[in-house]
Amino acid sequence: MKRRRPNLFFKLRPVIRWILKLRSSPEAIAGGLALGVFIAFTPTYGVQLFLVVFLATLLNLNRPASLIPVWITNPVTIAPVYTFNYWVGCFIWPGPPVSEVSKQFVDITVTLAKLDFWDIHHQIVNLMAIGREVFIPLIIGSLLVGAVLAAAMYWGSLPLLRLFFSRRAKKRELTKENGPKR
Repeated sequence: MKRRRPNLFFKLRPVIRWILKLRSSPEAIAGGLALGVFIAFTPTYGVQLFLVVFLATLLNLNRPASLIPVWITNPVTIAPVYTFNYWVGCFIWPGPPVSEVSKQFVDITVTLAKLDFWDIHHQIVNLMAIGREVFIPLIIGSLLVGAVLAAAMYWGSLPLLRLFFSRRAKKRELTKENGPKR
């Protein structure tokens, strides 16, 4: 008998339930998710959590919702994410070959995986050591990829959040009209 593998939705169900329990407007939650996605795709590993909380507070977005997507970039995903961002940035600003830069990102990932999470200084120094000829296309690509994915997250999650919140409000109104169930 063939075993069915659970799909991605079922794996993410606890996270989705947690997001739906947040007490905020759908716009603030969707904005927080979008901000988190944007920051996740920028080369700010090590300071992303602090940066996203500061910006979410500054922009009056939902802080807990903004923290979830930041974990997209972690020691396992840094090399592929940054390599893709660099590749996109190279269309606008030329740099060294992607294969060479990819090896640098893998080396940085290995180094970051060995460091203590709170050793932010070393993490930033490692990212800055890649050089200007790599850093400029990386920044350009990261901003482009982050902006596109953040917009997709905002405009994709906002209607779903509005739908859920309106259904929840209708359910509460019906409960108030009918009285508590016994």
